[in-house]
Amino acid sequence: MPSSCKTNCGKRAVLKRPKTGDALCKDCFFWAFETEIHHTVTNGKLFKRGDLVAVAASGGKDSTVLAYVLKLLNEKYDYGLKLVLLSIDEGITGYRDDSLETVKQNRDDYEMPLKVLSYEDLYGWTMDAIVQQIGKKNNCTFCGVFRRQALDRGAAMLNVDVLATGHNADDLAETVIMNVLRGDIARLQRCTAIKTESEGSIPRVKPLKYTYEKEIVMYAYFKRLVYFSTECIYAPNAYRGHARAFLKDLEKIRPSAIIDIIHSGEQLTLKDNVQIPKRGVCIQCGFVSSQKICKACVLLEGLNKGLPKLGIGKTSKARRHLNNVYNVDI
Repeated sequence: MPSSCKTNCGKRAVLKRPKTGDALCKDCFFWAFETEIHHTVTNGKLFKRGDLVAVAASGGKDSTVLAYVLKLLNEKYDYGLKLVLLSIDEGITGYRDDSLETVKQNRDDYEMPLKVLSYEDLYGWTMDAIVQQIGKKNNCTFCGVFRRQALDRGAAMLNVDVLATGHNADDLAETVIMNVLRGDIARLQRCTAIKTESEGSIPRVKPLKYTYEKEIVMYAYFKRLVYFSTECIYAPNAYRGHARAFLKDLEKIRPSAIIDIIHSGEQLTLKDNVQIPKRGVCIQCGFVSSQKICKACVLLEGLNKGLPKLGIGKTSKARRHLNNVYNVDI
């Protein structure tokens, strides 16, 4: 027998929320989904009236839903924001070139300006060329580092006030697990932050921080949003994939595990005598770094000098090389 919507609105339930287990009709699900993101935005004080906000757009479900919902909430609650799309072309044939067509569709559908930056223009390398040098084992290290900095570069070019990314609750929980397993204290302390900024950098915010991935998919499906769903061809060997598989197994047993892990990460504190690197700016490129020379510059130096593994693994060799190149004590 069909169940009724838990809100007693009189309509038939069409889905069961993964986050709460509530049976809801489409309209009540839309309201709950959007209202929770609105509360995340307002409680976290993510934006100020008049802010120019760049939405990091990949064409995937997260960034597509983020762009759609931010536009909707901006109009519904009168945030007073100006929204633009910022997309990064990593240079992955058969993947990013296709997904960028989806981003252009989002641009037209949501009537937002779009800025596209490529690795080739910024660094002189595409991911296809990098994989030819390094292979598929460590390529995600290059892509992750370059992409983070490329978004910073794009945000600076657009002169925006805030950069909004589509990181969802599952992403944050996976990152907490990965940083625990790697013993990465510096990243563990800041990975659950809903807003991150350093001196001289443009703040990044995560409006989807408490939003489950499954609910994002449901929302996109019922709203009939256009998004690109193919996985990156270089991603299957990524370390994050193992954390994701572990998290999905936990979620089957305990759906609240995702939020529980995020809250655990938020509560973790360091002893007073533990020193973590302070975030400053790279002396080479001027963008955010916790070292004198940022990871992006180290990786790029290795690629350009025919030493693609320079920034991978042990740092002693990289430090000696950089000391000679830049004549500074790294």
